[in-house]
Amino acid sequence: MKSKETFSRREFFRTAGCGGMSALPMLSTLWNLQIAERLAAAAAPGGGEYRALVCLLLGGGNDSFNMLVPREPAAYATYQSSRANLALKPDQLIDIHPVGQPDFALHGSMPEIAGLFQAGHAALVTNVGTLIEPVSNRKQVEQNLRRLPLGLYSHSDQLEQWQTSLPQSRSGIGWGGRMADLLKELNRIPIVPMQISLDGGNVWQTGNTVAEYTITPDGATPLDGYSGAWRQYQDLQNALSAAVDSQLTLQYSNLLSRAFNLRKKQALDAYQVFADATSSPLPATVTFPSTYVGQRLRQVAQTIQGRVGLGAVRQTFFIEWAGWDHHSDVLGNQAVMLPQISAAIGAFHDALKAIGVQDQVTLFTASDFGRTLTSNSRGSDHAWGGNQIVVGGAVKGQRLYGQFPSLVLNPDSGPETNPLDTGRGRFIPTTSCDVFFAELALWLGVRRSDLASVLPNIGNFISTAGAAPPMGFLL
Repeated sequence: MKSKETFSRREFFRTAGCGGMSALPMLSTLWNLQIAERLAAAAAPGGGEYRALVCLLLGGGNDSFNMLVPREPAAYATYQSSRANLALKPDQLIDIHPVGQPDFALHGSMPEIAGLFQAGHAALVTNVGTLIEPVSNRKQVEQNLRRLPLGLYSHSDQLEQWQTSLPQSRSGIGWGGRMADLLKELNRIPIVPMQISLDGGNVWQTGNTVAEYTITPDGATPLDGYSGAWRQYQDLQNALSAAVDSQLTLQYSNLLSRAFNLRKKQALDAYQVFADATSSPLPATVTFPSTYVGQRLRQVAQTIQGRVGLGAVRQTFFIEWAGWDHHSDVLGNQAVMLPQISAAIGAFHDALKAIGVQDQVTLFTASDFGRTLTSNSRGSDHAWGGNQIVVGGAVKGQRLYGQFPSLVLNPDSGPETNPLDTGRGRFIPTTSCDVFFAELALWLGVRRSDLASVLPNIGNFISTAGAAPPMGFLL
């Protein structure tokens, strides 16, 4: 038996991590404890070149069937008929030409994404959404013949499930965090976590043993998350007034004080490391737009440029831009918001090229769900499957991945003409989030044998024992 002195850090978490962390609220469910045990038993993959994933979450449910539109004459006519007053005209679209596939178009305000697509640096993942197991038709949904995600069409549930990849249960642990549980020890300087958020605390980067490091578009701030007005005894007021055992109260007070001081020191230490590593300006040839996403992606690029000083071999970045719940004026809102996404991603790709890491960083979009094809007379409503963008030098681009659905609508009554339409153009996903995420996880460095620890439902969609890529959009 090994002595305490010979235990490695990973062995410590394997033997003690799950039990020690089980007191945290996020691990209070049996499900999360089971996942924690599987992660603790998994071996971290080997090292290698720097790689990073950037998650751009469009909170609210992007109407992605106006972001990606079929252009073959018959398919476009169906699109026009189904979308009615929400259909975009040909002069509002930018045609793209996928390799070996029918022609499609992007929203006309996305020229940078169209250019990246045609250059082979961007791809679209089509009709992807939350699933526990494959669902083939409306009958299986209506008669509950398959297990369906909790809170289907609900913002809070679907936004969480895109981050956790656990549609069957509510969880505070994300699939990005579970990746970090496995990969974090590849990084040389652990004081700055591999998960960096530009939008505060989030589920996606929360793991069983890790949490995100929050920065702002201007960089790290000392003691981020701590209030200068914090006073220990204010937090303890109720405990002190209710305490029977004064000694226990004193011990509790001292524990809280020590924990706070430790976290304060860690935050200050991390700030200094981060500030020093990311102090060099970006190449002057790149200009980012002064928009919400533009300034956040600028800071992501700045952080990636400082990767050596951070000792980073693997990193994830999180950005969330809310406001995509367009029940009204979907056309006007997208005409304002989609160009900001396109311009920011275009500048980010240019920055990565200037830094020399365009092949080592992959950006992907996510959103709560797609939206109804049919109009509510003003906009569109909550649906299910939708389309997402993937950008990076490692992306096998100029292609659509997954199965783009027929946009034919089922009648309100009578025979089913489109098995994927559950009503009003709410499409059953033909690609599970798990398969989409598995491609990203494997590229980042998760071993195929560990995929089920990161994505517990992945075995319902692909064989984890096989060698074929889950989707094939990453080289």
